[in-house]
Amino acid sequence: MVKAVFLDILSSGVLDPIGSGARRPVIISFLVFIGISLLWLFMLATAEEENPEGLYVANQSLSPVFNGFAMAGEQISVATLLTVSGSIALFGYDGFTFALDGLILLSVLLLLGQKIRNSGHYTLGGLFSMRGPGSAPRIAAAIVTLAVTIPILAIQLRAAGIVTALLIGMPTDGVEVLCTVLMGCLVACFAAVAGLKGNSFMHVAKVPITLATLAVITLLALREFAWDPGSLLSAAVEKSMAPHDYLRPGLWPYTASLGSLNTFGNHIVLILGTAVMPHLILRIGASRTGHTARRSTSIATGLVGVFILLLITTGFASAAVAGATGIGTVDASGQSSVILLAADLKRVGSTGHVTLITLMACVIFLTVLTTVTSVTFAAAVSFARDVFAAGKRRRTDTEEVRVLRVAAVIVGGAGLSFASVIHRYPSEFLVVFSISVAASCIFPVLVYSFFWRRFNRRGLLWSVYGGLALCTVLTVSSPVVSGTEFALWPEASFNWYPFQTPGLVSVPAAFILGWLGSMLAPEDSDPVFRNIQHKILTGKEGEFHADRAQR
Repeated sequence: MVKAVFLDILSSGVLDPIGSGARRPVIISFLVFIGISLLWLFMLATAEEENPEGLYVANQSLSPVFNGFAMAGEQISVATLLTVSGSIALFGYDGFTFALDGLILLSVLLLLGQKIRNSGHYTLGGLFSMRGPGSAPRIAAAIVTLAVTIPILAIQLRAAGIVTALLIGMPTDGVEVLCTVLMGCLVACFAAVAGLKGNSFMHVAKVPITLATLAVITLLALREFAWDPGSLLSAAVEKSMAPHDYLRPGLWPYTASLGSLNTFGNHIVLILGTAVMPHLILRIGASRTGHTARRSTSIATGLVGVFILLLITTGFASAAVAGATGIGTVDASGQSSVILLAADLKRVGSTGHVTLITLMACVIFLTVLTTVTSVTFAAAVSFARDVFAAGKRRRTDTEEVRVLRVAAVIVGGAGLSFASVIHRYPSEFLVVFSISVAASCIFPVLVYSFFWRRFNRRGLLWSVYGGLALCTVLTVSSPVVSGTEFALWPEASFNWYPFQTPGLVSVPAAFILGWLGSMLAPEDSDPVFRNIQHKILTGKEGEFHADRAQR
């Protein structure tokens, strides 16, 4: 039924929410903003210190408030801003519950953040090497980082291309791919020259701009309904595709037939996976101390809470003002809903109309620029630090920085190429795979590393590679790849795994594999664990040795 509705919507033609009269000032203002932003960014980049620690984590000098705003900015991604608001607009209750996960995940980061900072490591390779010496854990960390990063980059750039094409009035496949490529090239250039501190300034600027813009749009939408939230919600229900089911669970078309256990697994994987993304771990490492890392996370939690509240309101307002049919005509995933809402709140061609659309366009550009740069930069740092600098030969700082630049270009290019290739295909499987890998390969290792005495190198490798293999096999065998209406290959049928995300199996299996590998390994991990415990509690190196542990 839902698929039939979407097909009817998509065959009804392409909307032009901006209007020919307003398009020119919108595009000019947008281009001016892009130029000013890039000029500022390159000025920040030239002021960066040309040493690895200064580029990677700003010499761990960021204040709690500054880093808290930047950490909140990491959560305001283009996928969150566009996809979550669109999901709420089209699917009501189900989209609303996924929006709340963005706030809950920060509680996981509160649990681990101080320990990550006190450990002294800020890449997965460094964290993995705490319990596993040698190059194998660092290589495993680099593989996991790429497996998480490349799909995320493709998803973010694809969403940016769709909205940019809408802004210029040509939301066709060819133009969307071209916009994706152009936006990706801009971001890749900055990621190649920037450091963490420069990107942090952009995150800090993005947070108040985004919150203020969403607040203005929310207030204007409420004014349309005489400042009555109940009337707004009633209008959203009436203009939805399924008025009787809009405020009930089960309207989400990707998982509607898979049951409540599947929904539970989706939420768990989203919370655990998003909380331990490599770019968030890098952000934690930029804090001055473990205590300030915790303060930064608390500040970010408050800011993200405001963002989620505004995002939920914006999603329902989009449904109430633009309607499901209007949103689905432009994009069946709803990623253009905020632009359509901004366009419908003021008379076409008026100053307010141009201003609102320009503000939303600038917010989306800032979101794309900062999010994609953060993800790309974290992957490049992982390669430069965990693979190149950790090799047998001594590397100079200049060589390491050069590798960082090259790695950023390669990672950005790979994500951009992938985004262009998959543009015409459903991308749900990429989201599923990326977040599931983070939840299955990173979260269990961090929990074991910080809290279990007997965890060791073998357990770590079994957990990482076992979790990665399960995520790959189960994702390929899941309903997001074949056998369902919104799968990558809907006509095929090899979806023997009954759930959307592999996390229901891969996360507990990764814990079991980590336990089993550690129990079967002969080495004594007690001294290592004592050193780690001392360090994550005090921030200083311990002096425990095997002979002392035995006495």
